[in-house]
Amino acid sequence: MSNRNNQANKQAARERLRAERERQAKKERVRRQLTVGGAIVGVLAIAGGIAVAVANTGGGSDSAATAAAGSDAWAKAAKTKLAKPANTTGAKGTTVVIGKPNAKNTLSLFEDPRCPGCAGFEQNVGETVEKDIKDGKYKASYHLGTFLDANLKGTGSKNALSALGAALNVSSDAFLKYKYALYSKEFHPEETGPDKFADDSYLIKVADTIPALKGNAAFQKAVKSGTYDRWALEMSTEFNSHKEVTSTPTVKVNDTVIGTDSPQGKVAPSSLAEFTSMVDKELKH
Repeated sequence: MSNRNNQANKQAARERLRAERERQAKKERVRRQLTVGGAIVGVLAIAGGIAVAVANTGGGSDSAATAAAGSDAWAKAAKTKLAKPANTTGAKGTTVVIGKPNAKNTLSLFEDPRCPGCAGFEQNVGETVEKDIKDGKYKASYHLGTFLDANLKGTGSKNALSALGAALNVSSDAFLKYKYALYSKEFHPEETGPDKFADDSYLIKVADTIPALKGNAAFQKAVKSGTYDRWALEMSTEFNSHKEVTSTPTVKVNDTVIGTDSPQGKVAPSSLAEFTSMVDKELKH
């Protein structure tokens, strides 16, 4: 689970980091650096999320330049003309509902592409959600945020969301299968590792496992050119408007958030049995 309201968590994390540093200093005197691509990476565990601090050394100026370029690109994207993917509705295309229009129930999912808790949820439950949608058990409303780009540093959440927009423009089914692939054990980035989703070529590599997207020139062009970058920002803004959502993943059935209680709010069901039981309890018949 990734926590959006993390100020208090950051303070606690700093204390944990200090203690961890002291422990590591005693245990590993001989190791002075952990080098990743010319940068020293320090890891900060924050409740349900992860924050990554990068201290540049040597060639680290290249990393800083890359980060700055990414920020500049997204600042420019905010000012571009909005391109709304097919299979969306609403003034800004931020309503993404997939399923039979006459389905009596709605499952709402709130996720961030880089969220490790969302990856675990999708790996356990994603195929069942897709099947339930096809069976008409409920239609699904998707709300995708990018707050982890700020927490973890980077642009992977925004970039993956833009690519998901390109997949949605192909078809709703392509969107579902691509989202599931991005969250898979094979392709979802390690929570303390590189920001792989910031790389267009990596997103296209994942897409090539989906028949409707494999070698799809229009999809690849949209990813590389950032056709749906502005849309990704609009989706993130829509996600942030849901103040009742304090962490990801959050799951709602109709108007009820389901899960177990925690200090950060309801924790989404992690097992298939738990998910099915909680969903069935809230369904209208």
